Amino acid sequence: MKSLVRAVSAVLLLLGGALPAAAAQSGAPPAAPAAAAEDWTPPLATRGRWIVDAHGNRFRLRSGNWDGAQGSWTGSGDRTDPAAHHAGQDSHGIPLGLDRVALPTLLADFRALGLNSIRLPFSNEMLRSTAPVPDAAVAANPALRGRTPLQVYDAVVAALTDAGFAVILNNHTVTTRWCCGLDGNERWNSGRTTAQWADDWVSVARRYRDNPRVVGADLYNEVRRDTFDDPNWGLGDGHDWQAAAQEAADRILTEANPDLLIVVEGINWTGIPADGLPHGRPVLTPVRTLSHTLVVSHKLVYSAHFYGYTGPRHSGATGIGETHDPRYQDLTRAELEQALYDQAFFVAAESGTHFTAPVWISEFGIGADEGAARPRAWFDNLTAYLAASDADFAYWPLVGWSTTAQGAPGGDTWALLRYDAAGRRSGVLDAADWRTPQWTGLAAAAGRTGPVPATPSSYQLSTDHRDHSASLLTRAGGDWDSGARKAVCPDGARLAGLSHTGGRGLCADADLRAAAGGATVVRDEAYVPPGGDWATGYTKLQCPQGGFLIGYSLRGERVSAALCAPARTALPAAPGRTVWFDRGDNRPQGASGGDFAYGRYKGQCPAGEYAAGIAFTTRFAARPSPAALLCRPLPAG
Repeated sequence: MKSLVRAVSAVLLLLGGALPAAAAQSGAPPAAPAAAAEDWTPPLATRGRWIVDAHGNRFRLRSGNWDGAQGSWTGSGDRTDPAAHHAGQDSHGIPLGLDRVALPTLLADFRALGLNSIRLPFSNEMLRSTAPVPDAAVAANPALRGRTPLQVYDAVVAALTDAGFAVILNNHTVTTRWCCGLDGNERWNSGRTTAQWADDWVSVARRYRDNPRVVGADLYNEVRRDTFDDPNWGLGDGHDWQAAAQEAADRILTEANPDLLIVVEGINWTGIPADGLPHGRPVLTPVRTLSHTLVVSHKLVYSAHFYGYTGPRHSGATGIGETHDPRYQDLTRAELEQALYDQAFFVAAESGTHFTAPVWISEFGIGADEGAARPRAWFDNLTAYLAASDADFAYWPLVGWSTTAQGAPGGDTWALLRYDAAGRRSGVLDAADWRTPQWTGLAAAAGRTGPVPATPSSYQLSTDHRDHSASLLTRAGGDWDSGARKAVCPDGARLAGLSHTGGRGLCADADLRAAAGGATVVRDEAYVPPGGDWATGYTKLQCPQGGFLIGYSLRGERVSAALCAPARTALPAAPGRTVWFDRGDNRPQGASGGDFAYGRYKGQCPAGEYAAGIAFTTRFAARPSPAALLCRPLPAG
């Protein structure tokens, strides 16, 4: 949530390739001393709460937001008038600073800040703009003259990655204008369908597929309420951000680039900011009960934004529309840390759950001209918490102006690096900036390095509103139970648990599946051997010998079928045991995965066992939903 005319936004809410180095400008300072590029090997992936490189070494996102390509026009006034743009900075729909500083100098300054990665916003309008940017917009980089905004963006991506930076593409806005109020950019599908939004993402991901240092797709920025309605997490309607993110992520990974990290931000704002009416910042709190299971595992990163002028239930508005809720800068250090944990950091801190993933604080910031004690204390406390928790982070914004085009003082005082019209730099690389100690401490904070061992992962399945097949192998085989709601574990995982009602499932890592051989759809008791009645009086859908459960289907509440995959090694022929869960929870003490079906009865096989069958009943007055699992020992070793 940036600082765009916050009071006005509140009132509205109440209503509802490598670039050739260009010669430095005359009088411009030399580049900052070059720091060594961090040694890392793409692609990136996740292991529990950590992001790792291709060798399994921890890669901490120490990032900056290089904005501009998402737009700077504030939505009123003449677009050609710099005064109508955020902080008087007309970005011309391209990354800021290219009019003042040569790209090699900018990249050297980024490196001097201690950055290894850049969050690079764009708008969907930018993707279609055919007019070249004005020559003045790239005055310090004449090789970019005559290029469209997208072509300039291409050149910036290439320059960054050639210099060793990781680039995370961020769909920030739909239209090229400043974010984030009632600006027509509230949701991923503002003014278009979810499918059209996902189409754009597939196109962008394909565009940079051959550049391995383009490592991530940050799906959409600060999803929030429009005048009439809220976004939600899991309701299954056209404003369901959880489902839309799942759809776009799976399409990116299957149609464009399976190597990309998928970054899903929480919901930034719901409700009307007025005392007495429901409102607040859900951020990542809904992830605890409904997380994402992607079609390619170990690619999910969650993100959140925190600014001192907002709060757990405060929109950041001042004046009309401001509520009496505390802002983050009003909280004590202990209160702030608890709020941060409750709204975001629990996702990374609570290991072994279905929602465990890295959390990237992909926006936070404060002005160099901030003189008030509370905002300064908030910045001290936030950066200290980010350092102590070994968090991944990205400051907003990275680049700004320090003078107007005419040389008068102006521009965005929040930028880490500020440049005047002649390219002279100021900001946190200079001791005069009060933020320098906090930034330096964060950027240089000790944290985990080196190899991160692979750890068991758990995945949630949900048939709340649609099929949830996270298996590429199963998808390739077509519809295995037409008309039923189907859920299938990711390839490389086994079904470990089911809920009695609600259609939720839990998958666990298991390198069990044979490389060849299709899955078996089980609709009856054909594979229950004589004398093997493990759920008397119940219908038992049991896998054939040598198979294990990877999926299930439902018609309404009734179990329709079980999906079994062949194992690559012999499975023990032990009878196994029955785990009932139709009258209460039946999960092992300390079971991995966490509460994968909040408020529902659940059954789960322990870590040393696999599920080989589902039992249910259709007797009068009983629910025909899953009632028991057949759990058998996994092979030794």
